Amino acid sequence: MGYRVVVVGATGNVGREMLNILAEREFPCDEIAAVASSRSTGDELEYGETGRMLKVKNLEHFDFTGWDIALFAVGSEATKTYAPKAAAAGCVVIDNSSLYRMDPDVPLVVPEVNPDAIDGYTAKNIIANPNCSTAQMVVALKPLHDAATIKRVVVATYQSVSGAGKEGMDELFEQSRNIFVGDPAVAKKFTKQIAFNVIPHIDVFLDDGSTKEEWKMVAETKKIMGSKIKITATCVRVPVFVGHSEAINIEFEKELSAKKAQSILREAPGIMLIDKREDGGYVTPIECVGDYATFVSRVREDPTVDSGLSLWCVSDNLRKGAALNAVQIAELLGRRHLKKG
Repeated sequence: MGYRVVVVGATGNVGREMLNILAEREFPCDEIAAVASSRSTGDELEYGETGRMLKVKNLEHFDFTGWDIALFAVGSEATKTYAPKAAAAGCVVIDNSSLYRMDPDVPLVVPEVNPDAIDGYTAKNIIANPNCSTAQMVVALKPLHDAATIKRVVVATYQSVSGAGKEGMDELFEQSRNIFVGDPAVAKKFTKQIAFNVIPHIDVFLDDGSTKEEWKMVAETKKIMGSKIKITATCVRVPVFVGHSEAINIEFEKELSAKKAQSILREAPGIMLIDKREDGGYVTPIECVGDYATFVSRVREDPTVDSGLSLWCVSDNLRKGAALNAVQIAELLGRRHLKKG
């Protein structure tokens, strides 16, 4: 006996990935509904590679009564309206927006990192999915934190345009094409030209000079892993279609050698260590696309602190950073709370 599952925002980048991953991982669905805004009502979407087609239903009129799990992949405004309705109807919401992440009554879950937190979902019947850049980082940090206790993290991100949705991907493509044919590269979605450039600005600026994306990484990591960890982030948009990369520097309370860290990461859940100290002995974003793993490379000791390491972390942001993590939460929810049959 399976679950009745709703994917809200099914026509977007993340929503489509949710459908693909539900099918790939053979999530036990007795029934699945693809739901989106009125603009997409009646469109058809393929459910993974099963050949099964789903007709898109209108979110405004969708009744969540009798459905078990709703994976939300819409913006905060739509989530604010419809997630409470779904939750009140008895359908557990797994939300990919930023709306509920810092709500003390809503667990923020990465299954490899803090699975026990999911038990708090009953307060609002909602579970939050972290920011894409946070998700992959905490998967890499957690096993090292367990071994040597992290004091401080300094991270610089190299985030793909798919993190800004289809508009971001279209803009990179159009600007690149225009530059090659001599046409102007007009910035619409991003604040500056993204083709052949990098932009040290994601989301809005805050009073302290950081951006909201940087604040998210700090606040969410503390909620997931513990408030004692000090974190500073610089988030940068780069001209890559899919796949976020991060250069992470970590300071520990206890000594941890690069060799020992490699050994720990090699056995850690959700991690794939590719770390050969030779040409090409590391993973780049283009190589992680379509994969479930968070890849770690370039593990090395930092001699400027008493116990420090630097590493390179890459993951498919549409998967582990969003859709995969949401499906993993649904799997965890099923194992712990919504057992069927």
